[in-house]
Amino acid sequence: MASSRLRWWLCLLLCCLPWLASAADVRAVLDRGSVQLGETVTLNLKVSGGSVGTPDLSVLDNDFEVLGTSSNSSLSIVNGKRTSEFTYGIALRPKHVGRLTIPAIALAGGSTEPVQLEVTAPDQQAAAAAGKDVFVEAVAEPRNAYVGQQMSFVVRLFFAASLSNGAMDEPQADGAELSKLGDDSNYQAERGGRRYNVIERRYALIPQHAGHIQVGPVSFQGELIDMADPNSFFGSTRAMSAASAPVSIDVRAVPAAAGKTAWLPARALSLAMEAPPEATQLRAGQPLNLTMTVQATGLPYESLPALSLPRIDGATVYPDKPVNGTRVDGAWLSGRRQQSFAVVPGKPGELVIPATTLTWWNTQTDKAEVATIPEHRYTVLPAVGAPATAASAAAPEATEAPVAVTTSADATPWRWIALGSIGLWLLTLLGWWALRRATPAQRKPAAEAPASDRQRRAAFLAAARGNDAAAQAHSLLAWAQAERPGLVNLGALAAALASAPQREAIATLQKRLYATDGAAPSGEALAAAFRDGFQWHAAAPPPADPSGLPPLYPFKLD
Repeated sequence: MASSRLRWWLCLLLCCLPWLASAADVRAVLDRGSVQLGETVTLNLKVSGGSVGTPDLSVLDNDFEVLGTSSNSSLSIVNGKRTSEFTYGIALRPKHVGRLTIPAIALAGGSTEPVQLEVTAPDQQAAAAAGKDVFVEAVAEPRNAYVGQQMSFVVRLFFAASLSNGAMDEPQADGAELSKLGDDSNYQAERGGRRYNVIERRYALIPQHAGHIQVGPVSFQGELIDMADPNSFFGSTRAMSAASAPVSIDVRAVPAAAGKTAWLPARALSLAMEAPPEATQLRAGQPLNLTMTVQATGLPYESLPALSLPRIDGATVYPDKPVNGTRVDGAWLSGRRQQSFAVVPGKPGELVIPATTLTWWNTQTDKAEVATIPEHRYTVLPAVGAPATAASAAAPEATEAPVAVTTSADATPWRWIALGSIGLWLLTLLGWWALRRATPAQRKPAAEAPASDRQRRAAFLAAARGNDAAAQAHSLLAWAQAERPGLVNLGALAAALASAPQREAIATLQKRLYATDGAAPSGEALAAAFRDGFQWHAAAPPPADPSGLPPLYPFKLD
């Protein structure tokens, strides 16, 4: 009896496994946040992963009319990672005015979050123009904004008959940047008891200065098909034109509460840094790979600060090529900057990655906020193969161990090493004999060795005045190695220099090598830093002075 009950539960669990595996990430997104009564709105159910079925739309019957549905799927492959997304579109018409809630909808084993929709009464001014076959509306959302804050500028073309062809101008405004957001939306709306087809275009509008800004009229010119013309078999066309009213916008200056920091007005902003989860302990010389990301809704990536790490005591930081971009998220721009770093500790001990902060202005709460990356600490162990400490070296002496007996098999490598050493000694003698027999003309380059150092210096000064960062780094390191053969890279060269301007010139050169969006250094400044030769440390270089966090802000809007 007990075994049969156990088999029954196992069968039930196996039946539920496909349902558990099909659970997916489901989101509900409206193409518009507010509509007028009589207009249609599209609710998009987006599913990432999992199997997709047909949702139950009966939960919408209280507040909406379901006019139709559609579906499409997309597949993307980024860095070898395959991502699929399925979109289920639902055309809705609100039944009454007010703030309506679209409840949670179950789909693909998951459930959406409730979504709010603002439904207002029909615009009286637009209703007065409803007797026309074609008219254009334009509106800015919100009507008041800060300088640098992204606004949504919406243009709607209403037409009651079929269009043969037509074109609509792009909006123009002095003192503001306008860029189109996504594709046009098509839906139906009612004005003054008459139903219209609507083509809607959305733009990102970013004011560039405080004060009053006016967006000029947006004009449409086209031809309507008149199916009632009895003299035309297919219907005649007639020219039509329309234009929107100009839109006025009041732009506020940067508030005093923003302080002296850079002005970053956004609806949302996040700052994060990722590190390998297993990197709790490092070894000297082993790189620690960090990835810093800043993302903001309502700002393009060009407005976000370039990412950097502060100077880290006992370590060298090598930035990788940044990954930047801006995508359209509904009615808003979403800018993103991502920067990877390789942090190489140079000595055992504790490696401290200081905290990083970024101050921004929340346009939804109208107050300043601070995004923070907390401090990270790592334990750095000695490099593999490093000499043992005094305590560990003394341990074998405290215990008597049996004398090891070397077998013939163990002695074989040493025999080959000895034979190789003899061969190298013979080759050295042969080379010395050939050098003695060389003519004075053949030995002349060795006598002119000091001139070779002057040539290295001249080669660097010539490269410094060019635009090839790789050539500048190569020629500088080659010149330095002539004086200090032990230098292996630019980081070691900077550590050996006593001159702060020379170290800063090397740091600027490294940024140009590894960061494509860094400012190009002046060739004259680079040449001037080393024109009089290297200023070496008399002894080992002192540890770097602790410094505060560098500013992450690229500009300040007035």
